[in-house]
Amino acid sequence: MRVTTKLTLCLSILCTLLSCQGQNQPEKTAMQTEGSPGKTVSALDSRIWVIFQDHQDNFWFGSNGSGVYRYDGQNLKQFTSEDGLASNQIRGIQEDKTGNVFFDTPGGVSKFDGTTFTTLQPVKPSDNKWQLEPDDLWFNGNGDIQGAYRYDGKTLYHLEFDLKKLKVDRENPQSSLYGVFSTYKDSKGNIWLGTLGAGVCRYDGNVITWIREKDLFVLDDGRAPGVRAMIEDKDGHFWLSNTLHRYKIYPRNLMTQKEDLVQYDQLAGIKPRPGSDEMTFPYFMSAVLDESENLWMTTYGNGAWKYDGEKLVNYQIEEEGANVLMISIYKDRQDVLWLATDNAGVYRFNGEAFEKFLP
Repeated sequence: MRVTTKLTLCLSILCTLLSCQGQNQPEKTAMQTEGSPGKTVSALDSRIWVIFQDHQDNFWFGSNGSGVYRYDGQNLKQFTSEDGLASNQIRGIQEDKTGNVFFDTPGGVSKFDGTTFTTLQPVKPSDNKWQLEPDDLWFNGNGDIQGAYRYDGKTLYHLEFDLKKLKVDRENPQSSLYGVFSTYKDSKGNIWLGTLGAGVCRYDGNVITWIREKDLFVLDDGRAPGVRAMIEDKDGHFWLSNTLHRYKIYPRNLMTQKEDLVQYDQLAGIKPRPGSDEMTFPYFMSAVLDESENLWMTTYGNGAWKYDGEKLVNYQIEEEGANVLMISIYKDRQDVLWLATDNAGVYRFNGEAFEKFLP
């Protein structure tokens, strides 16, 4: 595998950012603000990492240091820790069925009910019992916790992996490698958790089973790309943060399956054809399917990529002579694609190219 010096540096910097930020955050108690929180601003921060559209069609833009912004089509409002956010570094945004918006941060999970921010206090079940309900929300806690957070509408539970039962691999003895970097709910309602360097697990409401392919661990040169994104494609196959392979997953079979392993076939990933674009480093940060079920992926320093099942197309963006560094891609409720970046704010796809979004 050949990796350019530039991409190696970008990935190294990003891995450090994602794995270290928030580790020394002080414990925070629940915070609430009264009245109308936030302030009206004229522009977004340049470091926007997360984009989300709620069911009232407000757009939320989570930054890496300046809190979160809400755009209602006319006004842009900024919310920070002064308004009750657990941290100004936003790692994920979700909404529950009643319209509350949740923010995953290095300082904890914050809930916004339209008026007040509250930081949820995680509880560890005495028996570490895992559960799964259709309306649960799952959070990764910035990858700094071993295991994941599950919110059932009332309580935020910190669920840990049983490392003794897992018999942690000799090659990867650190429990920190089991920090969860990504969560994903598949078409059957199973929850998938991608880790820093211990592979991927699936929780079906009964048992946790693992995929432990080499591509999902620490690489030969010592880097740990982490499973930052997972997605199920139109054929029901899974892409796990890279384009080297995709996986055909089989239902759990008590008769033939090992207790702690997912039963799957590893299939070929993306093999560029002569003359086509090629991902120099085949690990992606984020992925979505567009309305035509094409696979879109973002890389930190090598642009966004579109794969239609046959050809791979690269979308590079430059601002003032420098590459735009892409963090995540998002599809809104109108099937429009958005890019969140680490140095150039937000971009939106116009059907042919990505253009700068200025609220």
